[in-house]
Amino acid sequence: MTDVLKYPAAGIRTLSMFCYMALFLPMSVSAMQLEFPANSNLASENITTLGSYDLAVSAWQNGEMQTVLTKGEVTQQAWKIAATNLTSLQIMQPLKQQLSEAGFEMLFECETVKCGGFDFRYQLDVMPEPAMHVDLGDFRFLAAQKTGAGTAEYISLLISRSQNAGYIQLTRVGEPSHIAELITSTKSPAFKVASISGLPMESALEDQGHFILEDLVFKTGSSDLGESDFPSLAKLADYLGIDPARTVTLVGHTDLEGSLAGNIALSKKRAGSVVRRLIAKYGVNKNQLSAEGNGFLSPIASNMTEEGRARNRRVEVIVTSTQ
Repeated sequence: MTDVLKYPAAGIRTLSMFCYMALFLPMSVSAMQLEFPANSNLASENITTLGSYDLAVSAWQNGEMQTVLTKGEVTQQAWKIAATNLTSLQIMQPLKQQLSEAGFEMLFECETVKCGGFDFRYQLDVMPEPAMHVDLGDFRFLAAQKTGAGTAEYISLLISRSQNAGYIQLTRVGEPSHIAELITSTKSPAFKVASISGLPMESALEDQGHFILEDLVFKTGSSDLGESDFPSLAKLADYLGIDPARTVTLVGHTDLEGSLAGNIALSKKRAGSVVRRLIAKYGVNKNQLSAEGNGFLSPIASNMTEEGRARNRRVEVIVTSTQ
C-alpha cells in the first residue's frame, strides 16, 4: 500500500473501507483502505441500497449553499476516536491524503467559520449524538469524487471533536457493481444506461426508479430544449397523469466543459426547461415535478469525444414518490 501521512502520538490500525463493499463495487474500489488511529471505534452505521445524498460543494453564503444530488448506494458511518489529543486538522489530513492517493478529486473543503458555521452544519445530514458530535466552534468538512468508465463515487468527511474525543462521519455514495460492469463493458457509442434492462419508461420507473429522457438534445453551454416534439415527454406526462400522487425530479447533467459551479447551475436550468415544457405543453401538474442539477459529476460516456459529450448532456427522471 502507498505510504500515508501518519497520525501523531497515536497508534494506527488499517481498516478495510467498508469491507462489505466487495459485494457491490468493482475490485479497484473495494480494495481501497483508509488508516484510522488505533483507538477508533465504529459508533454507528446506516446503509441505503438505493438512495440519494445532497453533497455540499460550497460554503453557506448569502442564505444558501450549493449541493450536488448524488444517488446510488448510500453508506454513512460515524467513528469515535477515544481520549485523543488530535486536532480536527490532524484527523483530517491523513484521510484526505489517502483519498487523493486513491484517485479522488477534492471538490470542496472548509473549516468552521469559512464553511458558514452554524448555518452550514445544520444544512448537513449529520448522524445523531452520541455517535456523531459536532462542535460548532471546531469542525472540518471535505467532499471528494472519483469518476471513470461511466461510474462515479462520492465521499464526504465531517470531522469534529469534544474535550476528550475526536469524531469522523464518513458518507459514501456509489453505484452497484453490476451497473458499473455493464457501463464499462459496452463498446457501442449508442449505449444508453437507461436501456440496460430493455424496459419501457413506465416499467423502468416502477422497477428501477429512474429513466434517461434519451431523445432530448442540448447544445454545449445551453439550457435551450428547442421546439421539437420529444416523445419521451409525452410518455412521462401520461405516466404522471395516471396517478396524481406520483412525483418525479428531473435531474440535469452536462458535459465536462466549464467549471463545476457553472455546470451545476446549467444542468439545473436544463432540468427546469423540461419541467416548464411538461407543464406548458402537456398539462402536467407542477406539484408533481421538481428540478435539480448534477453538473458533470455523473457521466455516462467519455468526455473525450463529441459523441460522448452529447450523451452526457441529458436529463434523467428520478421517481420521488414512495407509493
